Amino acid sequence: MDTVQFFAEDVELPYTDEEANAIKRWLFLVAETEDQSIDQINYIFCSDEYLLNINKQYLKHDYYTDIITFDNRENEGDPLESDIFISLERVADNAASLNFSENIELKRVLVHGLLHLCGYEDKLEEDEIAMRKKEDHYLSLYNN
Repeated sequence: MDTVQFFAEDVELPYTDEEANAIKRWLFLVAETEDQSIDQINYIFCSDEYLLNINKQYLKHDYYTDIITFDNRENEGDPLESDIFISLERVADNAASLNFSENIELKRVLVHGLLHLCGYEDKLEEDEIAMRKKEDHYLSLYNN
């Protein structure tokens, strides 16, 4: 399971080793269910300001976001390879506004990034609805 790793930049890691291993198993299950294999996915947890700087530098966007997923594969059909940055502050704010627990919202964001790598988009309203259904489906698998 070393092909999925969790790092923290300017925040504390949100999971114990035991929790992280359970989440990694779940992410592998999601990838497998989507007919994907994982070469290397690095989830980097950070603050709003850290992710804002990445958003400005690499995407030329000047706004806060909860996640940025960089697809590092050479070719679309290759095993998944990515750096996924997640703002824990934004996840906490979104959880509060959506009336979800931070734990559930963080798992939603984790799987959201993975689903982007599997080819799902969320720019159009119908795509966003389809992605949300996928997230809900995989969240229910984690909880069972």
